[in-house]
Amino acid sequence: MAYTNIDDPSAYFQTALYTGNSGTLAVTNDGNSDLQPDWVWTKKRSDTSHHALVDSSRGATKQIYSNLTAAEETVSGVTAFNTDGFTLGSNGTANLSGATFVGWQWKANGGTTSSNTDGDINSTVQVNSDAGFSIVTYTGNGSTSDQTIGHGLGVRANAVIIKNRDSAVNWVVWVEGVDANHSLELNTADGISDSTQGRVLSNAGSRGTSTIFSIRSGSGSVVQTNTNNEDYVAYCFAEKQGYSRFGSYIGNGINNDGPSVYLGFKPAFVMIKSTAATGAHYMWDTKRSPYNGMDDYINAAESDAEGTNGILTIDVLSNGFKVMNTGTNNGTNQSGTKYVYYAWAENPFVTSTGVPATAY
Repeated sequence: MAYTNIDDPSAYFQTALYTGNSGTLAVTNDGNSDLQPDWVWTKKRSDTSHHALVDSSRGATKQIYSNLTAAEETVSGVTAFNTDGFTLGSNGTANLSGATFVGWQWKANGGTTSSNTDGDINSTVQVNSDAGFSIVTYTGNGSTSDQTIGHGLGVRANAVIIKNRDSAVNWVVWVEGVDANHSLELNTADGISDSTQGRVLSNAGSRGTSTIFSIRSGSGSVVQTNTNNEDYVAYCFAEKQGYSRFGSYIGNGINNDGPSVYLGFKPAFVMIKSTAATGAHYMWDTKRSPYNGMDDYINAAESDAEGTNGILTIDVLSNGFKVMNTGTNNGTNQSGTKYVYYAWAENPFVTSTGVPATAY
């Protein structure tokens, strides 16, 4: 069996850096493969601005924000998904003249969707089974019982990120390392929640399978995942050897000698979140930080500019990453604290033909 079926991760994930012009701007990728993205997440690096997330299932210009509870808005941010990148309109969140930006991009199925009836709630799915990624849209039914939703991946999801498109409520996140019936939030620094108000995913165990993920509905006034007749989007991921991995580690509190996390690949993008009461989703990539001692982090829950204070630092390895600092507010390496991570590859540790990757 080959170590990986994805010798070139740039076919499925790429990071692009660009400078805004407040007009029409085509952003072109520079990876080994052309990549027509289906999920684009942009953030201004040089100044304060909201994160902007669009996908080809909801349609270009349909923008949501990882740092806000806000409902979906129609704006001229990303206006088109191109054969090797994306086009921007004049909206300043993703394209302000003279400002520097980053655009993270994932490939699904070119915008082609299908109906899925595997769960209690019917869904519309756009799936790339090779990359372990699906974009799921569904309409809540308001049930007070736990509900299931088809994701189309063909294997159990290792991470699910959900946002209500119609109402101003928190994002809901489940990822390996978070217990069943618990969840995190993308837009806050809060720790694990066991709320019964519809925030909780039950993805682990019998309620999460190769066909469905689960939501706990509850009966509260704020139901994040299943309000009747409201629309949702869910980004679902399954691990692929040599390309993506989702899991957890325990901090040791040692400055410049934190845990080493094995991924099976040299990462292009890493996101880490403390499961304790504070500490947001922090993100690093090898485009913004091309050398080790990577301290150019972005906070998914804040509109802040890119941080470079040396407090939140990781090193990229040929087979994973190493946490280098203790961080603050449980950021990356407080002793005894559990952290979850999400990672996508720049190169597999070993290709399908046996060629090893190199470290920085």
